[in-house]
Amino acid sequence: MQVQEFSDLPIREDVLRGIRDLGFKKPSPIQAQSIIPLLEGRDVIGQAQTGTGKTAAFGIPMVQSIDLLLRRPQGLVLAPTRELAIQIADHIYKISRYTGIKVTAIYGGEKINKQIRKLKSGTHIVVGTPGRIIDHLERGTLRLRDVHMVVLDEADRMLDMGFIKDINKILDRIPKHKQTSLFSATMDKNIWKICDTYM
Repeated sequence: MQVQEFSDLPIREDVLRGIRDLGFKKPSPIQAQSIIPLLEGRDVIGQAQTGTGKTAAFGIPMVQSIDLLLRRPQGLVLAPTRELAIQIADHIYKISRYTGIKVTAIYGGEKINKQIRKLKSGTHIVVGTPGRIIDHLERGTLRLRDVHMVVLDEADRMLDMGFIKDINKILDRIPKHKQTSLFSATMDKNIWKICDTYM
């Protein structure tokens, strides 16, 4: 299928409205190549630099896949830094603004009680740094049993920062039949190991 515009994709109208509000008309190359396989439920490995539109490449299919009636996390995005986690959560919130979907960013350096309140009030998509996500998992304030879509963003940076054990710990807590996608500027043997194990 030749994708010229976002309206060529099988995306709901409320999601398209959010995309249009962001000023997007034509998908970038990474979006055109990733969105359809992700909408079809396939695992995707994307090699992409920052600034190529990869947040929308995984954010649009994630928003589209959420069951609004289930007020528990169904989508999870792992990011290497708090700045990136905040940026991704904000972008996904804007894409989903007309859908009623709740997006929560969780990261270190912010009071954990504020995040616990947000998680308790019901959230559909969680974007976070590995260390703080594990903190919530160990406290029992975050459960991943309903997560069906996981994204590792900037996977090479997360591995460079020593998050491999944390990533494995988190992915082992998610149901086996999940959809996994990984975006990275570079691909090395450690990243392929993650792909081999979880995809």
